Amino acid sequence: MASAGGRPDGSADEATAVVTADGTLVGWTRGAQRLLGHRAADVVGRPGGPLVASADRARVSRIAAACRTGTGWRGTVTLRDRAGREIPTDVSVSAAFRMADLGDCFLVTGHERHPDQAIGQSVLDGFLTRAPIGMAVMSPELRYVWLNDVLERFGGVPREQRIGRRLSEFMPGLQAEKLENLMEKVLLTGVPVMDHEYRGWSWADPHHEHAYSTSFFPLTGTDGAVTGVCYMVSDVTDRWAAQQRLVFMNDAGARLGRSLDVLRTAQELADVVVPRFADLAVVDLLDSALSTDEPAALHPDGMPGMFRAGLQSVRPGAPEALARVGEPVEFVPPPHDRTYLLDGEGVLMPVLDPGSPEWAVKDPQRAARMREYALHSLISVPLRARDTVLGLATFLRSENLASFAPDDLLLAQELAARAAVGLDNARRYTRERNTALTLQRNLLPQALAGVTGLETAYVYLPAEAKDGVGGDWFDVLPLSSARVGLVVGDVVGHGITAAATMGRLRTAVHTLADMDLPPAELLAHLDDLVIRLTEEEPPDGVTGNAVLGATCLYAVYDPVTRQCELARAGHPPPAVVAPDGTVGFPDLPVGPPLGLGGMPFESGTLELAEGSTIGLYTDGLIEGIGRDVDLGMRRLAEVLARTGLPLDDLCAEAVRRLVPGPQPDDVALLLARPRPLKPTQVISWEIPFDPSAVADSRIEVARQLDAWGLSELTMSTELIVSELLANAIRYATGPLRLRLLRHAFLTCEVSDTSSTSPRMRHARALDENGRGLFLVAQLTRRWGTRHTPEGKTIWAEQDLPPAARG
Repeated sequence: MASAGGRPDGSADEATAVVTADGTLVGWTRGAQRLLGHRAADVVGRPGGPLVASADRARVSRIAAACRTGTGWRGTVTLRDRAGREIPTDVSVSAAFRMADLGDCFLVTGHERHPDQAIGQSVLDGFLTRAPIGMAVMSPELRYVWLNDVLERFGGVPREQRIGRRLSEFMPGLQAEKLENLMEKVLLTGVPVMDHEYRGWSWADPHHEHAYSTSFFPLTGTDGAVTGVCYMVSDVTDRWAAQQRLVFMNDAGARLGRSLDVLRTAQELADVVVPRFADLAVVDLLDSALSTDEPAALHPDGMPGMFRAGLQSVRPGAPEALARVGEPVEFVPPPHDRTYLLDGEGVLMPVLDPGSPEWAVKDPQRAARMREYALHSLISVPLRARDTVLGLATFLRSENLASFAPDDLLLAQELAARAAVGLDNARRYTRERNTALTLQRNLLPQALAGVTGLETAYVYLPAEAKDGVGGDWFDVLPLSSARVGLVVGDVVGHGITAAATMGRLRTAVHTLADMDLPPAELLAHLDDLVIRLTEEEPPDGVTGNAVLGATCLYAVYDPVTRQCELARAGHPPPAVVAPDGTVGFPDLPVGPPLGLGGMPFESGTLELAEGSTIGLYTDGLIEGIGRDVDLGMRRLAEVLARTGLPLDDLCAEAVRRLVPGPQPDDVALLLARPRPLKPTQVISWEIPFDPSAVADSRIEVARQLDAWGLSELTMSTELIVSELLANAIRYATGPLRLRLLRHAFLTCEVSDTSSTSPRMRHARALDENGRGLFLVAQLTRRWGTRHTPEGKTIWAEQDLPPAARG
């Protein structure tokens, strides 16, 4: 009997009653009360005959007689409700079962037949026999009183071994104690428990875990007290397995491909499947998967080698694997060869037989491992993405006694597809990042130029950001007259665009520095360049080459005067370490970042004593994740205060302590220690503004070169001095000064008060003049003009003779 408002699946809301052999009602559910209107107290303990319409009472007697034979019955019976209304009802009567103190009993279930119902007994048939729904009646002591055939098949325990026993006595792997606790709760409260899902093992299928959905509802007596429990159970393993696969794939998708590293992605695939899917997982990649070149199309006769990239096992150390990570491998699932990687699909071997020829003869080592560690089932899937063959993933089971099934192969193929995309992304990222890093390395100085006035050291670390490269740069530029230019800059952003912009700015600084511009003037020209680069960006911004922002600090050190002139455009101030270890950050004028325009730049001057150190750096050194800039500068000062360390060691130690791990921004640190020229290396003369002074100057220069041991350069130097002084006397204004510097080169300088720069001419064959600067250019390694607040200086450098170098 079932209520009209019963559940559509016909389970826990079925109208159910328990009837003795003489027709007395001994059990009555709420579903029966909803169908016929009688409370349990009104009918339990009384004959059930009055509930049957008079026309069907004889038929009911025949049904009862048939059920005593153990066959059960299903059909339609007209029942009478409390109001006397006759209700056609689809009824199912179980075979007789025995209850203590009551003798033979029958379980009667049913629901109201509506006019539009089909004649077939689909709901009742499904409830007791055909549908995968098991049903049982439990006594107040939770011992089996009756169960149907479906439940007997679910558990794999015969009916005769269940009757009179508790569930926990013969089904320990089915969460029996928890289920009995739920039934006790139903006995105590009389409230049904609906759709309780649980998992467990049964004797019917001991190698596979199943999932079940069970509902418990009470049976009541004449006084309304609960006299037993009826439960119904259905196997929902397929639904549960689908949910688990979905959860597993979501977890795997979240874990695969996070690192953009080929080897780490391969290991992630092995880690994600053990132990949830397999007991042993190996990922073997082609050698070409690590190549930075675009892979060529593979051919069967030109297949590259493979190596083990990922390995995981439920056993520590994976003793069942023949190869370790990094070792070469040759494995493909038999009977295939390596051409299987090109066009083969996934291979499922539900049962491995180590004694078969394909294992015992062709691969005896693996056959031995299979026997030793009970490897009994295998799935192998090629790793391919975007028409690129990457390798092979193989999964095996040993401790999990369930063999791989076709659904597992589909899951493995989905996992392999996702992993292959992650591997290909990592491979492409590695190739592109290596290209960007190569570009960046080529744009940065390969080695600091050898300079006389400074000892230098540097450390550069590219960012560990996703795009891998940034726009930080530094340089040491040899200038005229033994002076040295120091520059450090930072382009906002990362990637190839930032690196390319950095290269353009670095080239511009080289060009401007060769013009011997003062620091403030150089930054002003660099600011104009950044503005022009920004204006060159198309309106739609398609090229992405706009300079979003850049900072720069430029310093010029003169080893003769020991003065360092600096200017900065939005850049952190330098760190200056005195000879006694005191560290300070000079309060220099700060200009705006490059590219804003309209605001001037100013220079400041420092005197760097011998034994001091100056440090130029980018903000990545002092700004870590969540780190305060002031704290970073204090930490930098603490590190640089360590006197006595070689400059290279101090530079490396500073970066190691301030940036102990991966950093989100580029880091550049340039340290310099002054090496001023000694007074004996510099000599100068005031030259009268008179053509006759040229001859006297040649004599003084020859005398000084002889004192320095540079007599080999006397003739060329006299000619250079003559030409430079003669030009100054002819075209410039006095007073004149002649200076010689002996450092890595011999530098000859002539200074005057004119701002007009000389221009080298190319005299024709019959011209009587115009060859002076041409001769100077031929006799020197380089020459040029440097403007000063007093006028200009023309300088020329010569290489020292081999005996005088060093």
